[in-house]
Amino acid sequence: MKDKYTAVWVSHSSIGDYLKCPRAYYLRNVYRDPKTNHKVSLMSPALALGQAVHEVIESLAVLPLEERFAQPLETKFENVWLEVHGHLGGFRDLEEEAKFKLRGKHMIERVAKHPGPLKEKAIRIRQEFPHFWLSDEDNIILCGKIDWLEYEEVTDSVKILDFKTGKFDEDPDSLQMPIYFLLASACQNRTVSGIRYWYIDRDSEPVAVQLPDREAAKERVFEIAKRIALARKLGRFVCKNDKDGCVACRPLEAIVAGKAQLVGINDFRQDVYVL
Repeated sequence: MKDKYTAVWVSHSSIGDYLKCPRAYYLRNVYRDPKTNHKVSLMSPALALGQAVHEVIESLAVLPLEERFAQPLETKFENVWLEVHGHLGGFRDLEEEAKFKLRGKHMIERVAKHPGPLKEKAIRIRQEFPHFWLSDEDNIILCGKIDWLEYEEVTDSVKILDFKTGKFDEDPDSLQMPIYFLLASACQNRTVSGIRYWYIDRDSEPVAVQLPDREAAKERVFEIAKRIALARKLGRFVCKNDKDGCVACRPLEAIVAGKAQLVGINDFRQDVYVL
């Protein structure tokens, strides 16, 4: 029987955690601090940068077309940056913060000068947190948040648009777009006619990538989701480098060991730490 409260929820980020290191997956997605009963999250400068830039851009989707750029994006960015200022963003010092903030400002300036699809119609998935049953029998739900859905009026279809704030291209074998394709197909009624990445750290417009085959995408995601479900059932989450841990789990182990600083609670009711 389907029961979303006992189901295993998987997403692009949680699957990525598991593929990097099962122990890291456990610490991010299962472990709860005994004192607060909250899950834990680790903030870093790169994550703070991405969070601030995404918040500014994605906030435009809820506004009418004529209002999206009524307030300068640079002003919005300055206000949003206060949420990750100083130790809140995991910055070691003012110099490091200034470097990351300048990168963010350049991205926002690029988007303001070349808004492209952001000045066109967009679709919002009605679910606050998009999800669907990947497998009723295995009690697995696939969930995730898509940055932007472009609306193609001529074909009455949508295109997935994902904003990238990092310096490197997404791995062609990444499961991100197969997962987003499945979510967009299941959580709204229009056909998904395209997928684009926008590397806003360097490009003034998005670049298209090939649409995945729906069944092949579902099979790839489901295979890993079943492995995660089995690991949770067995309670077995072992780092491959089990002696000293790995780069994925060691920083999270520092939180459990009390070697990280608590800086707040995020929108998902997770305790946020910095090293």
